[in-house]
Amino acid sequence: MNKPISQIGAAKPHVVVLGSNFGGLTAARLIREEAKETVDITVIDRKSYLVFIPNIPLEIFANQDPTKSLHMQFYSFLKEDHINFLQAEVNSIDPISRTVEITPNERPGSAVEKVHYDYLVIALGARLDYAAIPGFGEYGHTVSDCYYGNKLRRYLFNKEYKGGPIAIGCARFFMGKKGNPDWLHDMKAACEGPPLEISLGLTALLNEKKWGSAKNITLFTPGEYIAEDAGIPIVKQFLHMAVDEMGMNYINNTQDIKEITKDGIEFTNGQSVEAELKIVLPNWNPHSFMKQLPIVDEVGFVTTDLFMRNTDFPEIMAVGDAAALAAPKLGGIGDAQARIVARQIAKDMGVFHKPEEDKPFNPVIMCFGDMGHNKAFYIHSDLFYGGKTGILKMGYKYFMLKMGFKESYYMTGGKPPYWGIKLSEIIGD
Repeated sequence: MNKPISQIGAAKPHVVVLGSNFGGLTAARLIREEAKETVDITVIDRKSYLVFIPNIPLEIFANQDPTKSLHMQFYSFLKEDHINFLQAEVNSIDPISRTVEITPNERPGSAVEKVHYDYLVIALGARLDYAAIPGFGEYGHTVSDCYYGNKLRRYLFNKEYKGGPIAIGCARFFMGKKGNPDWLHDMKAACEGPPLEISLGLTALLNEKKWGSAKNITLFTPGEYIAEDAGIPIVKQFLHMAVDEMGMNYINNTQDIKEITKDGIEFTNGQSVEAELKIVLPNWNPHSFMKQLPIVDEVGFVTTDLFMRNTDFPEIMAVGDAAALAAPKLGGIGDAQARIVARQIAKDMGVFHKPEEDKPFNPVIMCFGDMGHNKAFYIHSDLFYGGKTGILKMGYKYFMLKMGFKESYYMTGGKPPYWGIKLSEIIGD
């Protein structure tokens, strides 16, 4: 058998980053920035572009094909940083031998290979388990990638939508508990910012096209409160606007989606909602090969300390949706974790000389959501984690900040400067 990639003539520690969407791409580039040339870096992903997922609803409701503007090619940025890229499927991880088994996927029929690592950064995200929702393939819609985004766009703008009721919400998220800190509470949904954004953006579209109004829409959640991670005071403020003032309908404690049918959604608590259009987000399910590894919780997410290192295998780190500490599954949390990982590796290499920045993970929710008509909402909160910050604001300024972040992300190749993120926070607050 051929020797694993990187073992042949290797002189520097080899950092392997699995995944190259938000968490992985940012981690790889920041590791190079912080650790300089003291390490070799390889990124492995099944595709050669990043999908800028947060802006998919905005593009859909503007009747724009998201594949044209939200597929960011990243190879040139990796090459600029002297980072190797392998386009391949990840099949398995062996923490004992420190190898990753991959299958190159540019063309079918490739042979299995092994990649050796000294450090492994797992940023593989999770499986969005639409297949587990009966009826989704025939009757469901969503906005989590460009394929499904275009399917919804065609439904809305090719006159398939007949002006009937609309249901928007999440299936139950099954979250692990092993190793979680006391401040990380159980969540019933993986991320409920998108349903809030979809409901407001779609309301603007319904009004503009005279297809209906907010009264067409029912928001639902498996939990007591939708988007509970934003903090209950913020959720109540949002629901007052959406339900009391705009006229949306709201159902909570649905437990889970039992089935999507032609005429609506049935929930496992026995309730149902009538809907012509069903827009749902699924359970975030770890990749199947992860679930039996000694580095994960009882569900399959990678357990880490607050410096994003697995406690049994400290050379293994995790960022973004694959990490147990990423709750909710939010891009801003992945960015914060990527910065911690980069500093940890640089510190191990003896080239990190900013101890004041060597801080543990301290989660904060910060997001911008489209509302239509060039407006957006802004949430900045740590209430869910026991903090005292809870801000919800809306207006044109926050739409400009949302679009500005996308431009910054593209211009920097997935490495937005920390000062830019802090500036957005200051302007937003």
